[in-house]
Amino acid sequence: MQLKGLKINFLGDSITEGASASRPENIYFNVLKQNEGVAVCRNYGVGGTRIARQTTPSENPAYDEDFLARCARMDEDADLIVVFGGTNDFDHGDAQFGTFHDKDVYTFYGALRTLIETLLVRYPQSRLVFLTPLHREHETGVNGKPDLAQYVQAIREVCAYYAVPVCDLFATSGIQPAFPPLRERYTSDGLHPNDVGHALIAQRLAGFLKSL
Repeated sequence: MQLKGLKINFLGDSITEGASASRPENIYFNVLKQNEGVAVCRNYGVGGTRIARQTTPSENPAYDEDFLARCARMDEDADLIVVFGGTNDFDHGDAQFGTFHDKDVYTFYGALRTLIETLLVRYPQSRLVFLTPLHREHETGVNGKPDLAQYVQAIREVCAYYAVPVCDLFATSGIQPAFPPLRERYTSDGLHPNDVGHALIAQRLAGFLKSL
């Protein structure tokens, strides 16, 4: 894929919104824009948001503006849509994990499938790409939730079914906060990338997109 001149919508959570980047220019997609000559990068990242819908309202109402609820509000002229989420589904909320055949948006699997189908229908001229969650300092599920690796595998599985390309940051980003030197080098808090981490994500994403 030729990146120069593209218009790209980025749908995501706090990492896409820019948490821990020292300034907007250092968010991963703006680094991609500067380095690769992308024409337009639109930020649809909202901190704390999840892919799956919740049955119980969150303390912060903004967290319940799930990806599916927001995706229809994006500009429609994008050449490419990049979806980067799932870490908050692992970390908080009451949605069940579900199974591959689910279409119930109150499960992670069901919401993921519904989100992909909605994006493919609503933006038929746009190429769709997913990013897996990054590693985080603590990845073991609590309160009966699966481990983060299972959410990552669900994204891989569902995207494979719809033939949607996946940039597997969980496997290839180089960011592993459980290892203290990498935590210090690439993150601010064991989850959110710092400027160096954002630059690394931009590099990985550029290489992946160019391979398509």
